[in-house]
Amino acid sequence: MKKRLLSFLALILPVLTFAQETTSEKIDAVFTKYTGWFVDAIFYEIPFSETYKIPWVLIVLIGGALYFTIYFKFINVTGFRTAIKVVRGQYEDIEKHGADKLYGDDGIATNVNLDDTKSNADTLYGDSTPNEGEDLIETIRDEGADGEVSHFQALTAAVSATVGLGNIAGVAVALSIGGPGATFWMIVAGLLGMASKFAECTLGVKYRDVGEDGTVYGGPMYYLTKGLKSKGMGGFGKVLAVLFAIFVIGGSFGGGNMFQANQAAAQFVKLFELEGGNAGLYFGIVMAILVAIVIIGGIKRIAKVTEKVVPFMAGIYVLAALIILGANFTLIDDAFALIYEGAFSGLGIAGGLVGVMIQGIRRGAFSNEAGVGSAAIAHSAVRTKYPASEGIVALLEPFVDTVVICTMTALVIVITNFDGSFMEYGVEITEGVEITAQAFDSVIPHFSVVLTIAVILFAFSTMISWSYYGMQGWVFLFGKGKTSDLVYKILFLLFVVVGASISLGAVINFSDAMIFAMVVPNIIGVILLSPIIKKELNRYYKAIAVKDDAIEEGAEDLNEHL
Repeated sequence: MKKRLLSFLALILPVLTFAQETTSEKIDAVFTKYTGWFVDAIFYEIPFSETYKIPWVLIVLIGGALYFTIYFKFINVTGFRTAIKVVRGQYEDIEKHGADKLYGDDGIATNVNLDDTKSNADTLYGDSTPNEGEDLIETIRDEGADGEVSHFQALTAAVSATVGLGNIAGVAVALSIGGPGATFWMIVAGLLGMASKFAECTLGVKYRDVGEDGTVYGGPMYYLTKGLKSKGMGGFGKVLAVLFAIFVIGGSFGGGNMFQANQAAAQFVKLFELEGGNAGLYFGIVMAILVAIVIIGGIKRIAKVTEKVVPFMAGIYVLAALIILGANFTLIDDAFALIYEGAFSGLGIAGGLVGVMIQGIRRGAFSNEAGVGSAAIAHSAVRTKYPASEGIVALLEPFVDTVVICTMTALVIVITNFDGSFMEYGVEITEGVEITAQAFDSVIPHFSVVLTIAVILFAFSTMISWSYYGMQGWVFLFGKGKTSDLVYKILFLLFVVVGASISLGAVINFSDAMIFAMVVPNIIGVILLSPIIKKELNRYYKAIAVKDDAIEEGAEDLNEHL
């Protein structure tokens, strides 16, 4: 496959270079023509009055998040401390072996050798591990070791697909249209989204499939099919699963690909002051080649790249934001006051209160992908006997992505723009990264150079992560096979070039539409399966209680003995 993919790129490179007369504007016009109807349908606004109109898909998204928050008794708050403990490995033993086996009637079990016992291979693969001792590039799991991936690894893998341009460019776009108040609603979207993320990722683990070669297949396609079938709605579940698979493929081409390539190309062209309408095209070709080198190496190579790129660049970005906020700490309270005031008054921007709310929620949801279902694909391969344990870990994603990082970006922009020097609220911008770069440059000179590198690397890591998501949907629809895989990867690489060549307007509209389209079948299915999620949550809490009680009893016995 590697030779075929590289050969294809070698053949298509001169063709794309020769077609210089196909300008960005022409590509944008054609793209808008064929995707405009879909964008209009997804973001059709339901009029509640002459003044207030709300896109129907946002009602589904926020309605679902509110439902999950209430149904699971504010798991986004009550489960936060447990999530930290799980990520730190405090309950790793019961997740590998089961609470009853380790902490049953005998208290703390002494007859189980944790070093010799297989971790969780029997749960996923039966009595033996497929292809043990081999290294399969299309599996997340390391076949040379017991088990699959830890909670922390699954969390970082999923965060690599969410932390990125949505936090840098998306926040600036939201502020330009909705003003500082949009930040408040982004935070609300992040907090509510924690419950959605918990629910979908719990189902992702519970209903995952494992191929004969050890490949893990998970995500909404599988829990919609298998979960709803168990409730006597197999036909309906199959329809929802097929719709989701189609949308996740489109999402991988849109928000997970073209939007990333577009913003990276825009920042690269501006930084180096490149002229000519084809600069973005050439950048897209180079980016496509680099992406090809990674994705033809399978999910293992994807994981190895993202685990190195994302933490490093995210650390630099967060550190720079903290430096700016530290240098202007006296203005932070004023910034929050402006955010709060704008959240409920609208400051006459973007259609008042509802307009500001829509912009904040829309950008927040696009950034953290809660309710979209994409994260359930990444989390489905975690090593645990309790699906709810991974759902609890997953609820940290929207908090880190939106509540923390998006808020930091917004504060930097608001504080450095008090005098309105580089952004006029209420006037939609065309380049979100450019505004964020100006905000950082105003305090840290020439940081835009570092930000450009961060943008390109964030875009790169997000694209390769979403290529895996899209591939899962593709495999669900068209089956497994080298030819099928090759077709998807070729299409994905072509969209890298297209995304870098067209204007932001068409890209961001299509990206949002495909991402939000995934919400509909996913939210419907997760709501229907909520009772099953609650049972899994109670089962996990019971396992934790068994361990805690056993340890407490053991400590009491020890004290009495002493």
